Amino acid sequence: MRKKRFSRTHPRTSTLSHGWQNLRFHWYTTRKGPLIFILVIGLVVTSFGYFIHSAFARRDDVKNLTCLAFNVYFEARGEPMVGQYAVAEVTMNRVASGRYPDTICGVVHQRNWDTLRKRYVGAFSWNELDERPSLEEETFRRAWEVAETVYYGRHTPTLAGALHYHATHIKPSWARGNKPVARIGRHIFYR
Repeated sequence: MRKKRFSRTHPRTSTLSHGWQNLRFHWYTTRKGPLIFILVIGLVVTSFGYFIHSAFARRDDVKNLTCLAFNVYFEARGEPMVGQYAVAEVTMNRVASGRYPDTICGVVHQRNWDTLRKRYVGAFSWNELDERPSLEEETFRRAWEVAETVYYGRHTPTLAGALHYHATHIKPSWARGNKPVARIGRHIFYR
């Protein structure tokens, strides 16, 4: 005659099995309409939030690209393409440095107090003008392309750490304390 084996299950396994059976029982015996309604509402709210976030992120991209393109246009429109890329790079280097505003538009439109003129002046001199280019102008379209290429990281940086530049025909006092890193077109770039 065969002996019956007595099997003992582990208490945790038994509790887990019992809990699973309870969950299945409740799933099959409850109404699922309210649960499905809540899930659909949650999905709609999540989708709407994602759409709103994407729309605002796109608007910020366009705003920053416009500021960068204006800076390239006004500071380097007569320069070779490498000079236009260099101006865009310096602008982006300033954003990343932590010593300047943390947005492109903040850097481009930054104003500092000038003790000689006794007024605030733009970090980039073109901000003192009321002039704006036609968006259809060929030189502005080229500046926009340069701005997009640098903004989206499709340009390999050549002026790492460069935060300043000036035209070759002037000698600003601030340049004496900075290290020149390149001369491109009619600009000298500094770290």
